[in-house]
Amino acid sequence: MPKSIVSSPVIKRLPRYFRFLGELERNGIVRISSRELSERMGFTASQIRQDLNCFGGFGQQGYGYNVPELRAAISRILGIDAGNPTVLIGAGNLGKALTVHMDFNKRGFKLIGIFDKDPQICGTVISELPVMPIEKLESFCEKNNPVCAILCIPKTAAEKLIQRLTDCGIKAFWNFSHYDIRAVDGIVVENVHLSDSLMTLAYGLNNPPEK
Repeated sequence: MPKSIVSSPVIKRLPRYFRFLGELERNGIVRISSRELSERMGFTASQIRQDLNCFGGFGQQGYGYNVPELRAAISRILGIDAGNPTVLIGAGNLGKALTVHMDFNKRGFKLIGIFDKDPQICGTVISELPVMPIEKLESFCEKNNPVCAILCIPKTAAEKLIQRLTDCGIKAFWNFSHYDIRAVDGIVVENVHLSDSLMTLAYGLNNPPEK
């Protein structure tokens, strides 16, 4: 089935499948049925089969799924080994935390450059990468051809930088700036709002489901 008609909810569930299958593999589990997987993940067995069928047949009737093979297949679908060259804009607290704690190499990306506008931050080193002044963005991109940008900057700064980054060849944004970037032709966007997630949690606490 062409990727263009795979729904967004299915795509967003793939990383969770990958994560759970990794836990199973580390525990020495070689095969699992859709029913057993559903009990672990909280999805219905029917939902799991439908999701995976979007990308081809992986299970065998009477056998279930081969855990290492299915995880490897999902890895290929997600492009985890792609090593997409990536730049990070904004080396403040959030940007530094992502650089230090996020293993980009295991998630389809390779962080190759960090930029900031603060002269006191520029020249420092985070995870063996020097923080460069934002004025060097174009020359760096021309030489190194990054395709993804991580934005850890204020909303007003992001609005001004987006066109500049797309002109540099950026095709994907992981955006923490609170400025909602619109996905246009050829541009992939993941707008991340941590505050939205926290408010969703607040709603759940104030509106508990009936027992």
